Amino acid sequence: MAAYIQIITTTGTKDEADSIARDLVAGGLAPCVQVVGPITSTYSWQGRIETAAEWQCLIKTRADLFGQVERSIKSVHSYETPEIIALPISTGSREYLDWMTGSLPPET
Repeated sequence: MAAYIQIITTTGTKDEADSIARDLVAGGLAPCVQVVGPITSTYSWQGRIETAAEWQCLIKTRADLFGQVERSIKSVHSYETPEIIALPISTGSREYLDWMTGSLPPET
């Protein structure tokens, strides 16, 4: 069975988050991307504590597609160092995982 992951990235605008979501789904790299926000992020950047409104993309895909998803995000992302992290999906409903499998390209 395929190893599934959820990739998380954040953006500074809803338009950018929507663009990433559309690109990934249209490109067959993710069957689903949820855009959540605005959220408030507090973070350290270049020696200062910053607080900003952001939009979060929750990207469901297969682990072997991480590199392609990362490249796709970086190609359109406006941040110098975007958050792109992946968490394993340890289990899920058979129907949902079957839908993911059918919506993604064959495993390499």
